[in-house]
Amino acid sequence: MEQTSALVERIVEGIQEKKGTGIVVADLSKIEGAICRQFVVCQGNSPTQVEAIAESIGDVVRQKLSEKPTRVVGLERALWVAMDYTDVMVHVFVPDMRKFYDLEHLWADAPITTIPDLD
Repeated sequence: MEQTSALVERIVEGIQEKKGTGIVVADLSKIEGAICRQFVVCQGNSPTQVEAIAESIGDVVRQKLSEKPTRVVGLERALWVAMDYTDVMVHVFVPDMRKFYDLEHLWADAPITTIPDLD
């Protein structure tokens, strides 16, 4: 669990480096059948920013924890990028897509932590 917490911290750092907003972390560790332990959702204002956030997450996690995602999808259009770190799934959206899919409420039983936006 300590390793998962460190991973989430580095992911948040990568998001904040590129001024990603609306960061929420859902703790799925106690939910039977969940696809991962932690679910991180955030947004960028444009496809360009979404791509930059995803790249920043990958860079920070690789440099500080020597980990790479097992899979990254969505970079082609960068409206919704999903990054799979096995124990942690990261979703970076443009605002309209985030509102439409409303992923953070998909796991209503999970405790949700909201990370304040940086100024």
